[in-house]
Amino acid sequence: MEKLSGSRATGITCIEVCRLREQEREVKPWDDIISDDEQRAYRAAGFGRPGGIGKRPALLIIDVQYRTVGTTPLPFWESIKEFPTSCGEVGWHAVDHIKLLLDEFRLRGWPVLYPHVAPKKKTDGGRLAQKVPAIMNIPAHGYDFVTEVAPREGDILLPKKHPSAFFGTALASHLIDLQADTLIVTGCTTSGCVRGSVVDAFSLNFKVLVPQDAVYDRSRVSHAVNLFDMSEKYADVASTEAVLAQLRKVEA
Repeated sequence: MEKLSGSRATGITCIEVCRLREQEREVKPWDDIISDDEQRAYRAAGFGRPGGIGKRPALLIIDVQYRTVGTTPLPFWESIKEFPTSCGEVGWHAVDHIKLLLDEFRLRGWPVLYPHVAPKKKTDGGRLAQKVPAIMNIPAHGYDFVTEVAPREGDILLPKKHPSAFFGTALASHLIDLQADTLIVTGCTTSGCVRGSVVDAFSLNFKVLVPQDAVYDRSRVSHAVNLFDMSEKYADVASTEAVLAQLRKVEA
């Protein structure tokens, strides 16, 4: 009662206090998909504890190419008319957040790595081409990096043929050489290459942070469920703003 009276004394109603408290809690993409009971079950089992951030972060920008967002921001059904593999405007929203992280890494002189799909040749098909034949017919310009977050001289480019950025690439060797201990993983898709890379990074004992609004997927549900699963088992998942706040506490 005293708290309520105090709120009234400052001109804030009880309802407004509740709203302010709700705003203070960061809303997660999975909150309207994963039930409270299921989330409590993970808490009860001890999952979801924060892994924190190390002293030598590296930024991964995975598959942020025009084939995954389209050359202009468009709703999904319009965007796939240009590239059937596009995620549409949700990808462009993520690009805006990736740019914020990239700017911070540029400012601090920290390493930036670009795992990406190289143009497909006939011999590159394999099982993926059987599952998704459309990936074999992407026009060459679809493989260009999105200009807003494109690599520059000194960045590390890592062509890959499989979901994980580690599988069949020199990523682990580069990270060892850089003495990196933390990976900030961005790009797409949340349920595919991002998740595959996060699991492998965790398995190799890196600290992993996933900015939830700097990764994207063509499915909102798949995006949210995979973020939840990564958050519970393999990574710290938070907003780009929250990740930036942690990065800015890291000493040069």
